[in-house]
Order: sequence, then C-alpha cells, then structure tokens
Amino acid sequence: MRALFFALPFLRHALASGAPGSIEVVTNTRVSAMMMFLGNTDKVYILDKAEGNAEQINGHSAWGSVYDLNSNTVELMDVQTNTFCSSGMHLPNGSFSVFGGNGAVAIGGGDPDDNGWDSVLQDFDGSRAIRILNPCNSTADFNSAACQWVEAPGNTEMQMQAQRWYSTAEPLATGQIVIMGGFTGGGYILRVVPNTNPALGGSLSYEFYPNTNNQAPQNLQFLFKTSGLNAYPHAFLMASGKMFLQANVSTTIWDPATNDEDPLPDMPNGVVRVYPASGATAMLPMTPANNWTQTVVFCGGSDIPEEGWGNFSFPFVNTWDVPASQDCQEITPEGDGVYHQVDDMPEGRTMGQFIILPTGKLLVVNGGLNGTAGYGQNNALTPQAEMPFQESFASGPVGTPAMYDPLAPLGSRWTNEGFETSPIARLYHSSALLMPDGSVLIAGSNPNLDVNTTVVTFPTEYRAEKFYPPYFNATTRPVPQGVPSTLSYGGASFDVTIPATSYEGSGNTAAESAQVNVIRPGWTTHGMNMGQRFLQLNNTYTVNNDSSITLHVAQMPPNANLFQPGPAFIFVVVNGIPSNGTYAIVGSGAIETQQLNAVAVLPASVQLDSAQGGAGGSSASSSGSGSNSHDTSGKNASSSSSSHVGLIAGVVAGVGAAALIALAAGICLVRRRNARRRAGIAAGKAASTRASEFNPGVMTRPGVSPYQAVPPESQLFLGLTPDMRRHSQTTSGTDSGVWEAHAQAYAPALSGLRQEPYRDEVGAAYRDSQIPKLPAHEPDVYEPEY
Repeated sequence: MRALFFALPFLRHALASGAPGSIEVVTNTRVSAMMMFLGNTDKVYILDKAEGNAEQINGHSAWGSVYDLNSNTVELMDVQTNTFCSSGMHLPNGSFSVFGGNGAVAIGGGDPDDNGWDSVLQDFDGSRAIRILNPCNSTADFNSAACQWVEAPGNTEMQMQAQRWYSTAEPLATGQIVIMGGFTGGGYILRVVPNTNPALGGSLSYEFYPNTNNQAPQNLQFLFKTSGLNAYPHAFLMASGKMFLQANVSTTIWDPATNDEDPLPDMPNGVVRVYPASGATAMLPMTPANNWTQTVVFCGGSDIPEEGWGNFSFPFVNTWDVPASQDCQEITPEGDGVYHQVDDMPEGRTMGQFIILPTGKLLVVNGGLNGTAGYGQNNALTPQAEMPFQESFASGPVGTPAMYDPLAPLGSRWTNEGFETSPIARLYHSSALLMPDGSVLIAGSNPNLDVNTTVVTFPTEYRAEKFYPPYFNATTRPVPQGVPSTLSYGGASFDVTIPATSYEGSGNTAAESAQVNVIRPGWTTHGMNMGQRFLQLNNTYTVNNDSSITLHVAQMPPNANLFQPGPAFIFVVVNGIPSNGTYAIVGSGAIETQQLNAVAVLPASVQLDSAQGGAGGSSASSSGSGSNSHDTSGKNASSSSSSHVGLIAGVVAGVGAAALIALAAGICLVRRRNARRRAGIAAGKAASTRASEFNPGVMTRPGVSPYQAVPPESQLFLGLTPDMRRHSQTTSGTDSGVWEAHAQAYAPALSGLRQEPYRDEVGAAYRDSQIPKLPAHEPDVYEPEY
C-alpha cells in the first residue's frame, strides 16, 4: 500500500500516451537512482549509495528499490553493503551482479561507529562486495528470498580479491566477467601531486568473476599509464576476444588472456572521457550492412589542462566555470584503429549518457554544460563558504535530449528539434535506460555528500521521467508474432510474422524496411551503460497474400565476442517504428564456451505489389512486450529462482555442488548474524532519536550539521592510510606556502581555458563567466569528493 501511495501522484503521467519528444515524470524511485538496470520486461532495479534517505527498511535508511513497469509502483529492497560507485554486469542466465563500492559510512558521510559498520545506516564495507540479483517478473512473489539481493558481508566467497571503487566490468564470450581498476579509498582523481606513485590508492589490476581458474589479480599496465584519470575505464570486448580500453587520453587494445597490450593513438584534442570528465560513450550498432563492425563513439567530457585536474583531494580549478567539451570522435579499434572527428554535439556536456534506441539512433541525455562529475565541500581555489553550487563540481544542467544518427552525412547527425526540456537537473549520479516500450527512463541526480533536498541549488532527486522518442508519433506500432525467447550463435533460422494491421502503406516498402534488432540496455551508473550493445540480425522476407509479412531471421552471428551471452530485448522495427521489446536469453544461459553453429541460409525475399498495411494497429503508447515476451521453454531468467544455490549453480558451470552448498550455508549464517545485529540495533533506538536522525529534509547525525567539515584525521579523508594522508596533505596545499606555489604553477595553464558563457540552471539567462584568479588562501578543511 505504501508503494502505491508513492506511485499515485505520478500514475496519471504513466497512463498517458507519451507525445513524441515529450518528457513526463512517471514515478518516485524512493531512493536516488545512482545505478539502474532493466531486469526483464517488468522491473527496473535501482541502487543508491548508502546515505540518509528518508525511506526506511528493516530499521535503517534504504538504498535499494525496484520499479514495476506494469503497476507503476516502487518497492524498497534491503541492501547490506555500501554500493557507492560500484560496477555491474549481467550474467548469462539473466541474473545481475554488482561489484565493489565504498567502505561503510555514517549519516552525513562520516566515519562508521563500529569498526567498519555503522549502527545507524547499518551499512557494511562494500569495497570488495559481490552482490547477485535474480530479476523476478510481476507474477512472482516479490517478497520471497529468491527475488532479493544475495550478498554476504565478510564471506570471502562473495568478495572480490581487491578493493574496487569506480571499477569497470565487461564480460568475455564465455560470460565470465573481467573486473578492472578502481580506487581503494576516496578521492577526486587517483593521484597525488607530483604523481610519483601511480598505484597509490588504486587497484590497478584485473580479476575474473567467477574466478574459476583461481587466479590472483594481475597488474594492468594501461591503468598505471593513465593514472590518475582512470576511474571507470571504458572497456568494450572486440570481435577478436581482445578488449578496447580508453582512459585519460590513452587508448589500447588489451588481451585479457595474455595481458598483452597494443597501444592505439591518443584521444584527439586532449579531451578526457572517463570519470570525472564523464563523456558519453557507446558502441555503435552492429548490422549486416557494416558486417557487424564495432565502432565506438565518444562525445563530450572535458579538456581541462592536465595540471587543473588536481589530486585525491579536489580539482585545482573551479570546474563549474570550465565549459564541457562538444567534441565527438569515432574509432573502429579493429579496423583502421584511428580516431575520426565527427559532428560536435549541439552543446558541451559533462556526464552526458548515450542510450541506443531500437532504430539504431543514439540519444544523449543528462549532464551539465560546465564542470565535472564528483563533489566536495571546497577545492584548491574556493573555500567552502564561497562554493557557488554548494558541493557540486558542475553547473548548467542540460535538460534537452539530443539524438545522434551515425548513418547521416557529416554535418547533419544531431537533432533535438521538437524535444522538450526537463526542468529537473540531472547532474552527478544521474542514470538512464532504454525501456521495453522504446521510451527512455531518466532518473537520479545527487551532487551532495548525503541527502539534501531543500537548501542547495541541485538537490537530491527522486523523480523519474520518461522521454518519448520521435517514433511515438506513430498511430500504428508493429505487433510481431513468433519472436523467440532464446537466441543461439548461428543455427536454424526462425520466422516472425508482422500482421497487416502492424504497419501502414505498401507491404513491399514495409518489408524492405523491416529490421530485427537485439539490444542489451546495460547496467548504468555515472553516465555509463556497462554492457550496452545493439546487433541487427540478418533477415529476408515474404510478403503474403493477406498483406502480412513473414520475416525469415538468422540467429546471432556465430561469434560470442560480438554480443556476449545473457539477457537482451528483441525489437522488430518497421518503417522506422519499433515494436515493444521481447525479453530473450542469448546463448546457453551458463558461463561456458558457447556453442557456435553454422549460419543458416535464408530464402530469397518475395514481394507482392498489391499488399497494403491497414491502420488501427497497436497504439504507440502500448506498454506491453512483443508476443511470446516471456520464455515458455523453462529458460526464462525473469522467473524467480527456487533457491540461491540454484541461482548460482545456473550461472557458474563447473563449480562443484558441495562448494555451492557450503557457500549457500555460509551466506545464510552471515545473513542471520547480520539480521540479528540489525534487529538489536533497531530495537534499541528511541523513537525521538530516530525521528531526528531521519528528517525527510536534510539528513544529519544528532548535533552535527549535514555540511559540517569532516576533520582530515577521519577515515573519510581520502580513504587513505595515515602515510598516504600526510603525503596528500603535503602536496595539496595544507600549508599556505604550498598553496601559493600551486597558484603560481598552474596560473599559466589556467589562463588558456576557454572563456565562454554558461548558465547556472535550466531556463536561467546566460551570463559571461571569467575564470577567477588563483587565490593564495588556506581552506579550513579538505574534503574528499564523496
């Protein structure tokens, strides 16, 4: 009932027919959507960092929820470990895993009060955590254990070998996941100045999940080279089985089997795309027309001079005064391996995010005109009292989406004509995902240390919106029949029928335009969609006497490197109008070498000049999936699992049953212990204390301002060892003489920054900005970015 209460104010929007180009608020996510993934046609799963949300679950603030797309309701989910700045990825059976995060924190971002665990937030250290979720559909018992997060703080079987905060996850062709990079503690970027020890504070290595070979983490030299701008490195598996990596301004092809690298040219124009510059990045659609070639596009980010990026503590420039880049580059890593300049974005964006639409066009949403991701109470130039946007390192929210057509001639690839502008600032910790109905869900934003909803320029955001792309103007959308729920790599073809009521105009034209597109929306955080891919299946067609169209469709190309095994959505597109997506599992559903089959020979296409489609098909606002959207073969991963042992066993091939049973028993014991601990803490809390600690406005600890400076001696300061803290303090200007030296050293570089107008918020008038002179002052305290 509580979930329904929260949904009611938004239900009118959810039930309305989305006008093309419009943006509508559809729900309250109840926790800020820092991370999201689409579990199946029914549910979107949402994760926040451990923070003081007003919503409570099991006696503590919630930082997990699930949005049911059918009922438009949001339910809370209990998460034990701190998921702040995790990475995540699908598994071959449709489950998802989330890796790493931050250490335990208290309300307000301070130190936990119980040796790595906080009794109020009740969050455990998440820096090594592995969490698994088996998405449930709407018919499953959501409250059953099989539909909840599986994690076991303290159990080494559910932990990575290294601490990883801001790591990247990318699967191999077997479905095994490579986890690479990350911090071991806090900071804006991963370095001190001078950067004499690139590994300081970082996990510059990679490891595998599941670690079936029992291999220790191996150093990844690319991460040493790109220190300190290598948080959330961009990683894409290539057709060869090697990975394309990009961080800082460097690029390489890396072989995870041998740990060998083949460097490629640097990113042109000195534009940084990884966090905290946070450019929009995606692999372009792989299609029969381009022989499933893999090209990666980068747009936006920041060209702050290298000196200005600063260190663990903060940037050495006023980032919010620095315009984000408009620059866009494309590269085909296993083609010519060279960056090619393409059309600039309509405006610069930091924290922009690419969403691949069912039509093969890319939508960019979210972000700011100026600055970077991250946040802090001050930087090297501006003390806390003078921060113009409080803790935000960015300004000028960009509320208007823009669409990129990679097939359009250069000079005409971008458009935002007819697109509405959202008044909601989507800056740091925003997220976006393609939905089964072809809309784009946009949520999150919280450029604040903890929850702040009332006294800052860019508050913690719980409203979720949908953007409706131009194809929502269609009066008829395809309702295909016979769309499969599983896809193999090669093998026998299948037929999909498009009724005459599913298109308008000439049957031959509709048939020629028809595409069957397989899309993985990915796991999204920090402007990235890890795992997002688009692959068009090869097809021919027959136009039938009743004006229906039969598509003869090939399976996935017989190369699992192109599109790794796991969950996906199949969209049938006719005359540029997509159907609703049908949930499917690509591959065997297990972590193993995938079977590769011969490619089926498709029959020749057959036209019929008299065929005409009829109006009156499904409405463009239809929210259901395509026919046969749920697997009837017993392999649908969206149905709930009978037990956690079954969940894990279905994913990891070759792991002994005894080990799995032992693991499950250990998880149960740890969960019972944690539950007792939480119950005891919750029972001892006085109602008055609880009320003050979880004020629905600004969250505080009793007697502590939510923005009170945390002393450098605390664990929060950089998350570093005492020696590392002393090093950082020495090199980042805690001494006024060092502070002046910074000003003198960086003034020449900063003088070359572009002087361009910017806007403070949506709808605000443009005004000229001048980068201020570097003051020689000593701040009261240094605050890390989180």
